[in-house]
Amino acid sequence: MSNPVKIHTDYITLGQFLKITDLIQSGGMAKWFLSEYYVYVNGEEEERRGKKLYDGDVVEVPGVGVFAIQYDPEQ
Repeated sequence: MSNPVKIHTDYITLGQFLKITDLIQSGGMAKWFLSEYYVYVNGEEEERRGKKLYDGDVVEVPGVGVFAIQYDPEQ
């Protein structure tokens, strides 16, 4: 089971995702977080904070949770 993360643009970056989900407090912490923790996007390990996440993508942070990106134009 995954937690939905609603976006109102075509995509968000992995760094923005980390901030939206309160895994980091500021965008500047994204590089550090990705170097210290495993993050998987659609089952593949990802270390780029600029990785674009689109509707339907699944982000997994072991020990934290699984998140599904959902496009919601009404947000």
